[in-house]
Amino acid sequence: MAHRILLVEDDPYLQDGLREVLELEGYNVALASTAGEARAAWDDAAYDLVILDVRLPDGSGLDLCRQWRQTGNRVRILFLTACSEELQVVQGLDAGGDDYVTKPFRLRELTSRIRAQLRRSSPAAYRGRHIQVDYGRCSATRDGHPLMLTPTEYMLLAALTRHPGRTLTRAQLLTQIWDHAGEYIDDNTLSVHISRLREKLGPACIHTVRGMGYRWQEP
Repeated sequence: MAHRILLVEDDPYLQDGLREVLELEGYNVALASTAGEARAAWDDAAYDLVILDVRLPDGSGLDLCRQWRQTGNRVRILFLTACSEELQVVQGLDAGGDDYVTKPFRLRELTSRIRAQLRRSSPAAYRGRHIQVDYGRCSATRDGHPLMLTPTEYMLLAALTRHPGRTLTRAQLLTQIWDHAGEYIDDNTLSVHISRLREKLGPACIHTVRGMGYRWQEP
């Protein structure tokens, strides 16, 4: 499943150029131009990385980062700053940022730093009380016994366990998960796969969030 990146940048030309580059790299990109839009996007989805401009029209990226960190979310945050002064860099890292890139920047350097942050944010495995998922081997077990999952069932399980406790909407799953034949999964088929996955895992792990999607919350 493609990594999801939230790009928070108020310069429309830079935003559009970065979106194009990131999508060519295979990332799923959501856009925000203000702190308000970023908060709304944050509430609506789970992300693997946030690229955050320090100066926004309606507030500071530093304050936004602090607010997110206070909620306990540890998503990787990479700051974009037009200032290379040491003080601003330190403020960004102290606010909870994981890295920074100074404008103007080289695209190769930015994409390299993005890959580095995503490597650090991607767990090698999920280890629950009953369910274990090895992302490197694309395998899963329940109470130590291998689970016989279809490719689509495994992708659903991996998507949910990578974001435990967070709701993934049906739209997010539908746009990111394809079955083993490479055919797009429609809404009804997604419900069938979730039902079959629950039969194999036990019904308590995948919670339905009515009107939105699903949340992984192993007892």
